[in-house]
Amino acid sequence: MLTGKQKRYLRSLAAGMSAVLQVGKSGISDNLVKQLDETLTARELVKARVLSNCLLDVSEAASALCERTGAELVQQIGRNVILYRRGEDAEILLPE
Repeated sequence: MLTGKQKRYLRSLAAGMSAVLQVGKSGISDNLVKQLDETLTARELVKARVLSNCLLDVSEAASALCERTGAELVQQIGRNVILYRRGEDAEILLPE
């Protein structure tokens, strides 16, 4: 579980990032989850965008992605979602 201070730190890191994953009309498929899992393993911090033609609500999509990948939701603003999952050799050092 992330603390408020850790979430603020992760939000500051994600501010300059662009969305690398898009949830579209097909929703959350196994291929999308696999791609997100690989990206989280490589980067630890991912910004995703839920497109307007997605059948799921943004919060539903975010919680489903977190549940299926073991990630934590850092922030949801509009249709953008920031997800974090600590890697085995953590590159991002979180504040205490």
